[in-house]
Amino acid sequence: MSFRSLTPQFSVSPQLSAADVDQAADAGFKAIVCARPDGEKAGQPPAGDIARAAHDRGLAFVAIPVPSGSTPDEAAVRAMRAALDTMPGPVLAYCQGGGRAARLWALAQAGTMPADAILAAGRSAGIDLSPLEPRLATAGQAAPATGTKPGRHFNVVIAGGGAAGLATAASILRRRSGISVAIIEPSATHFYQPGWTLVGGGVFTAEQTKRPEEGLIPSGATWVRQAVAGFRPDRHEVALDDGATLSYDVLVVATGLTLDWRAIPGLEETLGRNGVTSNYRYDLAPYTWKLVRGLARGTALFTQPPMPIKCAGAPQKAMYLACDAWRRAGALKDMTVAFDTATPALFGVPAFVPPLMAYIERYGIELTLRSRLVAVDGDRRMATFERTTTEGTTRIERGFDMLHAVPPQVAPAVVATSPLAGADGFVAVDPATLRHTGFADVFALGDVAGTSNAKTAAAVRKQAPVVAVNVLATLDGKAPVATYDGYGACPLTVERGRIVLAEFGYGGKLEPTLPPWLLRGTQPTRLAWFLKERVMPPLYWHAMLRGHELMVAPRTNPGA
Repeated sequence: MSFRSLTPQFSVSPQLSAADVDQAADAGFKAIVCARPDGEKAGQPPAGDIARAAHDRGLAFVAIPVPSGSTPDEAAVRAMRAALDTMPGPVLAYCQGGGRAARLWALAQAGTMPADAILAAGRSAGIDLSPLEPRLATAGQAAPATGTKPGRHFNVVIAGGGAAGLATAASILRRRSGISVAIIEPSATHFYQPGWTLVGGGVFTAEQTKRPEEGLIPSGATWVRQAVAGFRPDRHEVALDDGATLSYDVLVVATGLTLDWRAIPGLEETLGRNGVTSNYRYDLAPYTWKLVRGLARGTALFTQPPMPIKCAGAPQKAMYLACDAWRRAGALKDMTVAFDTATPALFGVPAFVPPLMAYIERYGIELTLRSRLVAVDGDRRMATFERTTTEGTTRIERGFDMLHAVPPQVAPAVVATSPLAGADGFVAVDPATLRHTGFADVFALGDVAGTSNAKTAAAVRKQAPVVAVNVLATLDGKAPVATYDGYGACPLTVERGRIVLAEFGYGGKLEPTLPPWLLRGTQPTRLAWFLKERVMPPLYWHAMLRGHELMVAPRTNPGA
């Protein structure tokens, strides 16, 4: 069963069975809403059966039937609003296909959530809610619906409690502890995503890469455990998923980006089975290592989508570690390994291409540039690629025993549909000061910022102090004084025990932190592996997220 998320707290699905209720419970849902009348179709499980299955798993359940082909009436909308206000979340609602459940949610949110944010949530889930737009707009102009929560004001509101949001909050509060800072983050768990490459390579366990969010919130900050429902920069407000609003003196957008799994037909349905995996998800990285250990012969395909993506080297890292494991096991000679990347070069910074090509040749990898994964048939174990050459574009199918897929990556819908977005959907900011190009009291950093730097944790580590200094300058009525040079780092794990440490800034300028003689320039070293495995995780947890700015003091221009 596939669940489609409109917000982190609400998803929809087609008709559920009792077995699907078990899957929903395992996925973390706490409540189920049935939006389908009984008896619509022969063999349809009655709501009572689903209610009993939900009760057996400790899930709340309510039936709010909406006849097929109709728009939910006011009674159904009120019942849905009451359910959302009282039931524990996350909530899963179902009907025949999910559409009625989504419309019921949308109308229940009207008046408490911006209409454009509701429509964007529908689009992100592949559901067209635009026929409801007049009704949503009218509700938005009316008095707030029952259950709307009062707004609160903070000096600084940070949208996102990932690496960028936490590091920025910590850096701000270390400089000025007396100001009010809110961190909007719905997730109770924080993940060290750079570690997932090593999980997929059998070096880390998945559990080593996660910690409770609560323990990472800086002292003095307020954790608002909600999702952002909309940005209203002209009113200095952020709308929340529960209907409340937060107002601010300065806003920092650090929501990260969205992995668009649905952009590749067939991919999402087969993830975690049929040999299809990805180190870009916490739950799948262990499956990568399981596949690598289990293969002694066959075909392994690795893919990379068009830019921008998180850590542009990560798709290759998975491949190199897999090939090294097969080499050590004596199986590489019986493996066919291919890397299809949509990019025009193996790596975006030319200085690092030669050492990487040496490993491509060493492992016998078939490299195809300008080749994009466009479909996956998991049952047939077949991948479809669209390849572009000087002669035109063609499509080919390739069978596989293992497929490591990386999805296209886009700005979150709540950002892309907001006044903060640039033409590419990401937050439009000055690349040096990271201040919004149109709203002087808004900053952005991390994966959601519309800058050309590599989207890595190392980039965030450099950006957070810059944003912290400039936020405080803005609160003081001054212009930004700190600048970011585009620094990013990508530890390219070319084999177990050796890494090519790629550090560079805007324009591909090399920006090594340590002396080149120590890391042998662009060559793979054991020291770089030691830094990746032993130094970077504690540096992340205990320094970066705590506001300790080791070797990343921001460049300032007091005369700005």
